[in-house]
Amino acid sequence: MEKIIVAIGGGEIKTKETLEIDRYIAELIKSRTGERRPCGLFLGTASHDSMPYFNSFRKTYTSVFDIKADVALTVYGEMDYLHIAEKFKKADFLYVGGGDTKFMIETWHKSGIINLIIDAYNRGVVLTGLSAGAICWFKDVYSDFDIISGESGEYKFMQGLNILDGLACPHYDNRAEFDEAFLKSDYPYAYAISNNSALVFVEGKFNKSIGKNKSYLLSKDDGELVKEGL
Repeated sequence: MEKIIVAIGGGEIKTKETLEIDRYIAELIKSRTGERRPCGLFLGTASHDSMPYFNSFRKTYTSVFDIKADVALTVYGEMDYLHIAEKFKKADFLYVGGGDTKFMIETWHKSGIINLIIDAYNRGVVLTGLSAGAICWFKDVYSDFDIISGESGEYKFMQGLNILDGLACPHYDNRAEFDEAFLKSDYPYAYAISNNSALVFVEGKFNKSIGKNKSYLLSKDDGELVKEGL
């Protein structure tokens, strides 16, 4: 199957703000599983395995779309690697929740979960996620990890998983300072993903934008910002 990533810039799944995007994901997954009931695996690493967050995911994907919802607990040792690996084998898509991007990526590398994620992607399991779960797939990200940890009050650049090329910023409609940060950086282009907007990538290439709001591809021309609506 085609390798697909759906990167959601932000929005509250709990209050159904992202329902239009969630519906797209649900229909995509069902089109790939046929008559078999699909399964979505929630990864809440960035929120330190918040169970209320998982319950919000389940109330949307199970209650609204009749997709089985499962969760992999990756932070506090409740589930060992083999247990988590079995859950990955049964998943038709992964949904990565928002939170601390740096903590999430570091945890995945230390635990070996990153290998399960890459293997799932290569097998055709759809990767989805919101905020931290949207930008982690890119080569580089613009994140609030230092703000979350209390280290500073600034957003910073950091390396992502490099499954998708380029730089990505979530919550773009709330991060006006990203334009200036991008212009001062060495990055040639960036995906600026707004709340209630998602970018769909097929086989590593941008395919389309979905959701209520518009996202942008940023680039530079003689030091000036160029914004292309996606």
